[in-house]
Amino acid sequence: MASPNQPKRKERPCDACVSVRCRWYSSGSARSRKSPGVQTRVIRTNNGTGVEEYDDLDGPSLLKKTLGLQNKHHSQYVGSTRGLEPALLGKLSATGRAEVQLSNCTLRRVSSSEAFLLLPDPGTQGYEDELDDLDAIEAIIRPHGKALVDLYFRIVFPSFPVVHKEVYLEKYARSYREFSPPLLAAVYLLALYYWTYDDTLSNFTKPDVEKLEKLARKALGDTIHRPKLSTVQAGLLLLQHTDTDSAELTAQLVSVGYGLGLHLDSSEWNIPIWEKGLRKRLGWALYMQDKWNSLGSGRPALINPSNWALQPVTNNDFPENADHEDDQEGSTEVEKGRILFSRMINLSEILADLLETVFTVKTSREIAAAGAANGLAIILEKVKPVQLKLREWFSNLPECLSMESTLVMKLNSVGYLRLAYVATEIALHRRIILALTSSTDPQLYHICRSSAQERFMFAMDFVQSLKPQHLASFWYFASPQNFALISVFGTLLLSTASNPEEADFYRTKLREYRWTLKINSENGARYMKPAMALLDANLSLLTENNASQSWVVNKIADLPRTENGSRIGANSTGTASTDTFVFPNASLSASSGLASPGQYSFDSSACYPGQRPVGSPTTFLPEDQDFSYEIGNNRSMWSF
Repeated sequence: MASPNQPKRKERPCDACVSVRCRWYSSGSARSRKSPGVQTRVIRTNNGTGVEEYDDLDGPSLLKKTLGLQNKHHSQYVGSTRGLEPALLGKLSATGRAEVQLSNCTLRRVSSSEAFLLLPDPGTQGYEDELDDLDAIEAIIRPHGKALVDLYFRIVFPSFPVVHKEVYLEKYARSYREFSPPLLAAVYLLALYYWTYDDTLSNFTKPDVEKLEKLARKALGDTIHRPKLSTVQAGLLLLQHTDTDSAELTAQLVSVGYGLGLHLDSSEWNIPIWEKGLRKRLGWALYMQDKWNSLGSGRPALINPSNWALQPVTNNDFPENADHEDDQEGSTEVEKGRILFSRMINLSEILADLLETVFTVKTSREIAAAGAANGLAIILEKVKPVQLKLREWFSNLPECLSMESTLVMKLNSVGYLRLAYVATEIALHRRIILALTSSTDPQLYHICRSSAQERFMFAMDFVQSLKPQHLASFWYFASPQNFALISVFGTLLLSTASNPEEADFYRTKLREYRWTLKINSENGARYMKPAMALLDANLSLLTENNASQSWVVNKIADLPRTENGSRIGANSTGTASTDTFVFPNASLSASSGLASPGQYSFDSSACYPGQRPVGSPTTFLPEDQDFSYEIGNNRSMWSF
């Protein structure tokens, strides 16, 4: 045995793990070795003593036998091509042992065919800063930590359940020092949005959000080197706070998720039941993040369906149900949040189909090779199955997810789900509109344009129908980009208008939409600000690029003014200018590579009950929207 004073050896590959970078420590077992000079991270028990891992806690604890949320160890999934041979796991199972000690790490079997390596946290990048980071985070919000945690579980958690409430509160009751620093900070950050929803907190000065976010991002960068479920939780929650660098962070989280086995079905694993449900919810939340980030950034999605084994979520996968409803003013309905989250997963799967159908490089090449005349036919044929799935998804929405289903003094996050549906429709229609050319059959051209216009009008009606309890609730990270897609789509329709009357119509509607965004953003709906800025930017591009079409380009005197008093689309020299607001999703402009989709088929009354398009000119919006167009002998292939 090595001497206690022997210097720590340099990092070297673990003999048994080959490709795994394990750490070499002075003495003791691999599950309890300490690194000299590193702060001791222990779990403090009620009697003042402490242990390093949850398995050693006296008394009951949800965290005993946890795989993904250990205190001083992190896990790595042993894949089929790794240095360890999975076929040997069968021999290990004959011993009856769940854990097998290797050189400087532990192999833990979770089933007869799947295992994880358990690696110590000490020695990984930034580990020595972890307790200092936790103390600094808590110092920023002290003495309001408990009140902020309560706010988070009242308002955010029901609509985005990526943590386990009982597990979180068990740890918090002992000490904030048990948490991963970025997760602790992320929960505080999201709760701070609702500072005034607590009568006591509203009497105090709000903590420094910018300083807290800076600490959270630094700590997240460190924890990625010792990834746990809390790493993915923290990353996803931070992305709900701000979408800064969302594409890059999403890529990191997807990689971490694969390493944690979040793409696998854990229903038969030897782990706590609550962790099985958490893994499923967290895996699907990561899936949604990947797909909606792909739509917003124009980058390919990273999660491949051929390597995705998660089963659909069920009621048993959620830690709370209707029996846990909070009666406090300004709370979110738990049962509605569970249903909303489940339906958002389903919609994300449809979006994934759309992205894989018409937005891949392969499909773009196929359409280009087919030429202008046949390219549209290819697109219409490919999006038809997606159209049918969207129709079925919408028709199966429960009544509790209607826009009209609101309770007095309750917040309602259904707006982000309905907006996501609108964005998916618009993405589909936008792709078709961009495929229309002067050689397109006139009747088909009219059908596609009329259907697209109806989708745009429904989108506007939806935004105008939002109530205060919608606007003040939790909004999914993709909401700013989805609001922006509506304005981008309207600008695209304006830029391709075929006559002055149609151009005037879209110009008027875009002005109305900008006004709605403006008044809502100034009254707290901060997520609408990027959409307004992007609308201004696209109108500016339109002013520059289509000067030859007098009915498309708005007269400078008619352009709305930005906050600084300048006209949208022109500066003092008559050239284009934009709002000073910095929008992260500039790639959504109509001329970008994210040329989105288009086509869909709902009867007007089926989309938003009780809402009809207002002010629609009958010259280019027929009342009967059950369109079909015959090519060859297949009349019903494309219906709108």
